[in-house]
Amino acid sequence: MEVGVDYLLPLSIMLKTLLYLILAWFLYKLIFDFIIPVYRSTKVVRKQMADMQEHMRQQYEQQQGSQQGNSPAQEPPASRPAPKVDKGDYIDFEEIK
Repeated sequence: MEVGVDYLLPLSIMLKTLLYLILAWFLYKLIFDFIIPVYRSTKVVRKQMADMQEHMRQQYEQQQGSQQGNSPAQEPPASRPAPKVDKGDYIDFEEIK
């Protein structure tokens, strides 16, 4: 009667092997179709951001250098007081029924 149990052992080994192969295939697809492209694109975006910041810093330094050379006697606009604007007379509102 134990003859029927003998053929189940190789079947369970085959199912485990098949399950491991499917799991390995999913891991392969996850790594090579998702994780590596995300890593590469993140790396590219960070490099582009650093290049843009460096470019903006250079432009700022050039602009500051040209402003200092052109007009040293001008005072910055933040130090000047803002002109007062007269808003006119205030008319009180009364509700009429």
